[in-house]
Formats: sequence, structure tokens, C-alpha cells
Amino acid sequence: MPAVVRGGRRQGSKGKGQGRGNGSGRVSALGQLDLSPRAVAICLAAGVVVVGGVLATGARAERISTSISNRVDAITTGMGLKVKKLHVTGASPEAQAAIQRAVAVQAGAPIVGLNLDDVRERVMAVGWVKEAQVVRLLPDTLIVNVTEHDRLAVWQTGGQAFVIDSHGAVIRGADAGRYPTLPLVVGKGADQAAGDILPLLGQRPRLMTRIDALVRVDERRWDLRLRDGSLIQLPAVDQESALIRLDALDQRERLLDLGFARVDLRTPEEVAVRPVEGDV
Repeated sequence: MPAVVRGGRRQGSKGKGQGRGNGSGRVSALGQLDLSPRAVAICLAAGVVVVGGVLATGARAERISTSISNRVDAITTGMGLKVKKLHVTGASPEAQAAIQRAVAVQAGAPIVGLNLDDVRERVMAVGWVKEAQVVRLLPDTLIVNVTEHDRLAVWQTGGQAFVIDSHGAVIRGADAGRYPTLPLVVGKGADQAAGDILPLLGQRPRLMTRIDALVRVDERRWDLRLRDGSLIQLPAVDQESALIRLDALDQRERLLDLGFARVDLRTPEEVAVRPVEGDV
């Protein structure tokens, strides 16, 4: 064994066979690691705990884990680390109550042992919620920040009405009757196509304010039904070009103010206007 320097004094190595019978070689090795008897005892105790954990299986292991978790929770709550405040941010008044119920954390619950992923999953299950973040602010505050689905339109189909977002997804829990100012889209496929047409109409407030409903025809194109009963028929493709032709006619003839029975924009480069009966 090579010579070891301790305290500035050189010590020679012992013979190879010396001390094998009484374990002095092992003690010498521990001496090189410079471990105190207390440190050795701690290491041995830790080893026993690890072995015990490996041997514990099935329900027994689960009981041990639960017991330890409960003990930790009791200690942390005794230190004041428990839920006292819940702040929900980003939620609309309609969604606030449903989100708070989904959090399902009682006041006084241990905040350190709280599974934030479980809380987030429950909040994400609320129909209003598109995205959610859950943060604990020690010692006693839980913060839930949500992003809700946008409300694009009310979709009427099969005698029922639903609130949909810009991707055509139905917002579960939203009462369509509470959104009278949202555009009404009607018919099969109107939910998926609304996200394309409504931004174009939103750029034309003179027309948009007169629309009563957008009706999807054969899942291909739109009929715009105005509040005065008149009809604007859009083509299946290149809807923006058709609306530009309508804009030009309205600027020239004030068509939307004068009224009409029907405007047919289905043929490219043409605008066919049918006047109200009795008009010349």
C-alpha cells in the first residue's frame, strides 16, 4: 500500500498480510475516508432504510408512503404552511364559480403536499378553460391563472344553440342565451366555417350591424340574412372578392341604405341585385 501523509509525518506501509484476521485493513480504509464513528452509524442506518424500502411492496409500500406523507403534512401545517387564500385570475364572471369548484382545495389543506398537476387537470376540465397554470405562494396562497376560449359566435343546429370559439369548438357550460350580441351562425358545418367568414365581415361594420344570421348552405357557402329580411348570397370560394364587389356597389349606390330583396354574388365579377317588390 502506498505511503500516506498525515499531519505532515510520513508513515510507512504495513506488510500485505498484516491485520487480515482482525479486520484492521477495513478500519484502515475507513481511516483514509476520514469518517467519524457517528457518520458511519448514519450511513448504516440509511442503508437499512433503503433496504426496507426495497423490501416493502404492494399495499404495504403504499401504506408506508401514505403514512410518511401524512406525517410531513402534519408537520408543515403545524408550521403554518396551509392554504388560506385562493386567487383565480383571468376568469370571466360566468366561469369563476365553476373554476373555483374545480380547484376543490379546502381552506387549511397542506399547501406543501398539494399536487398542483391534479389541480390543473381539474381546472382544465372546465369547459370555459383553454389553458391553466397553478402556482403555490408560500406560506398560504394558491394562485390559479386561466386563459378562456374566445367567444366567436352562437351556433344553431338541430334546434339547439351553442357558444363556439374561433376554432369551432363548443364551449361547454356556456349559455347561448347570455350572448345576444354574438353573431348567429346556422346549419351543419357552420361551426367550422365561421372562423373564416366572420373576420371578413368584421372589417365591414356597415354590413355587419345589419346581419341577423349567417346560414351555411350545403356546407359549401353562406347566405347572409339581414334584419330587414333581405338576402346576400356569397360564393363557395373567394368570398373576400365578392364582399369587395358589394362594398363598391354600396359606396356608389348606398345599396345597404336603400334596401333590396336579394343580392347574388355567386358569379365571379358580377353582382345581381333584385329590388324589393313594388320598387322600380
